[in-house]
Amino acid sequence: MKVFSTSLSERLRRLDFVMLACALGMSLISIITLYGIKDQYAGGSRMFLIQSAATVLGLCGVVVMALFDYDALISRFWLPLSLLSMALLVLVKVRGYNPADPNGPRLWVDLGPIDWQPTETIKIMFIMSMAKHIDIVKKKINHPKNLIAVGIHAMVIIGMVIWIDDLGSALVFMCVIAVMMYTAGLSLWYYLGAVVAVVIAFPYIWPHLGEYQQMRILTGFDPMIDPQNKGYQALMSRAAISAGGFWGAGLKGGTEYLKVPVATTDCFFSIVAEKFGFFGVMCYMALMMVLIIRIVHVARTSRKDMGAFMCAGAVAVMIAQTAENMGMNLAMLPVVGITMPFLSYGGSSMLFTWLILGLPQSVRLHNTKYYFEREKA
Repeated sequence: MKVFSTSLSERLRRLDFVMLACALGMSLISIITLYGIKDQYAGGSRMFLIQSAATVLGLCGVVVMALFDYDALISRFWLPLSLLSMALLVLVKVRGYNPADPNGPRLWVDLGPIDWQPTETIKIMFIMSMAKHIDIVKKKINHPKNLIAVGIHAMVIIGMVIWIDDLGSALVFMCVIAVMMYTAGLSLWYYLGAVVAVVIAFPYIWPHLGEYQQMRILTGFDPMIDPQNKGYQALMSRAAISAGGFWGAGLKGGTEYLKVPVATTDCFFSIVAEKFGFFGVMCYMALMMVLIIRIVHVARTSRKDMGAFMCAGAVAVMIAQTAENMGMNLAMLPVVGITMPFLSYGGSSMLFTWLILGLPQSVRLHNTKYYFEREKA
């Protein structure tokens, strides 16, 4: 009944075009910046083309995802999605490599002409599977039995992400589950208990961390502890941001960003800041804020709780990655390899950040009550 009740054109008109426009605006900032630096980096033209192609594919993917009924799809496949996520993480552990740094975390899988980062795909599957699990137990979300079950589900995935040495993504996953559980009505006492447990456990965990991990954390909050090594990237990134001033050095201007290691991925924000200044950064932030507000609006108007939970997960990804990446670039937070949504270079990152928008778009498209359709209790 739902399939034949409306035409394709009518369903497409229900898309949130403000949301799409914001994402496209941020992506264009990334693409234009890559065009401006393509002569300064080896393979710069290839990066420009990959980012452009990922944006086009992402936009098409959002439309396709929006047409699927998220409720019917997730209700049927939420458990297989979790199992597939675990299988992909095992694949990364066995076959992963790092195309930029052989000694760095091996988070990519070679697919011939492209390098695929499975953790970006898993973010979407994690949001979908957790939304269904939380929806099942939402009426008694504060019961210890239900909380433990959801916690095990989440921590298996998060634990495996840490196992493959992707601390940045693990932090994002933690933010996602925390926000989704909060929207389901989890008591704040549990959050307070978690904070107290971390504070108590930290002195016992710290001595067991490797020296590299300890220095990474310490220099994240104070890069001057090791300015020539662990703190170098953050310090050079901050210098590039400062050099941009208010209006920036222009599309072809600026030189400080050339001193930033791996600037096109982790520290792409510093390139944008130097070339387009505080004004360009504020344009990006304004687009991101409007995007988040639109997703929250879709969540508030969702007829089904599972749709609201998915929107909450999408918002958590946007906020967590934006805040952490900006903190990294300003030398205020540890550099943990988190990309800036719709901005940092990377085909997998750009494509699957776009596809995350397919979740709230699907909620919006399927928010209309059809004839003879009954709400589930």
